[in-house]
Amino acid sequence: MEPAAGKPMREQIIMTHLTEGIPKVSTNTKKVSQNQAKKCTVIGGSGFLGQHMVEQLLARGYAVNVFDMRQGFDNPRVQFFLGDLCSRQDLYPALKGVSTVFHCASPPPSSSNKELFYRVNYIGTKNVIKTCKEAGVQKLILTSSASVVFEGVDIKNGTEDLPYAMKPIDYYTATKILQEREVLAANDPERNFLTIAIRPHGIFGPRDPQLVPILVEAAKEGKMKFIIGNGENLVDFTFVENVVHGHILAAEQLSQVMALGGKAFHITNDEPIPFWMFMSRILTGLNYEAPKYHIPYWVAYYLALLLSLLVMVISPVIQLQPTFTPMRVALAGTFHYYSCEKAKKLMGYQPLVTMDDAVERTVQSFHHLRRVE
Repeated sequence: MEPAAGKPMREQIIMTHLTEGIPKVSTNTKKVSQNQAKKCTVIGGSGFLGQHMVEQLLARGYAVNVFDMRQGFDNPRVQFFLGDLCSRQDLYPALKGVSTVFHCASPPPSSSNKELFYRVNYIGTKNVIKTCKEAGVQKLILTSSASVVFEGVDIKNGTEDLPYAMKPIDYYTATKILQEREVLAANDPERNFLTIAIRPHGIFGPRDPQLVPILVEAAKEGKMKFIIGNGENLVDFTFVENVVHGHILAAEQLSQVMALGGKAFHITNDEPIPFWMFMSRILTGLNYEAPKYHIPYWVAYYLALLLSLLVMVISPVIQLQPTFTPMRVALAGTFHYYSCEKAKKLMGYQPLVTMDDAVERTVQSFHHLRRVE
């Protein structure tokens, strides 16, 4: 999902010195404070995660602004602001009078546009931070990614203490690292500006525009016949409602628990599942055959590496976009699952939807993609 921007003006609340009418005024002030505390902006709210975020926020009584490049849905309870994430002039009106900002705007990871990744994830996020401060926003919750610590080798029950990847698996992830660093470094309790990064992994669910449609398309083209490796590698896939729950919990706890500010937290389903089992459950649920032939991991990896080198050599003459890449082989053939114990302990996080229910609800929501015999 591609982002948008903001304008520099700072609205200040002027406190009046009162004597006699203190009880009445303090009650009104309290109401204003409570109303502002329940007002938030979802940057990227027209996207997959953003729409689910808006729905859950509305259900919890929040007043919601959405800032995006496009209006992805109609809801009379939502105020939309359209613009460029890198423009303060566009962004500022969406943040004015808001206490909390959820920043989940990003180009799709499958894009090959490096300039767009850098502009949106890094430059755009720097603008979000600056504009939040100018508008008097108190809390900024970033949608990051657990992949910021993944380098294509096994991670089992990885914690937030793992260092950022020195060799990120792709340019999207490289810019997510830059983005997360900026947001966490901006945490400033003394100036009443608190930040936190939520790191989900493998988000899926109803209305997902990426994982399920791409998987079904690959199955239709006969590309889902092979399992890379022995098929036992565990991976985190996280239901979208659990991801949203983690974000909202973070926002609500951020001003209560000082240890949350300036930190990153993994949010998962807490049920790592074999990568190929998950894929098979989605495919068979939509009446496609599950992959059944095995390719040794290193054979697949070096074939993909060879192909990427070939693409690089011929790129001056022919532009190709291979789907069989070393990064995708690593994602499909290694262990990469993460501990969310820190989120459980400090935020009280527990997944709301189990993996079984999540897969069932996802498959049902994509009934229109089901193969007809």
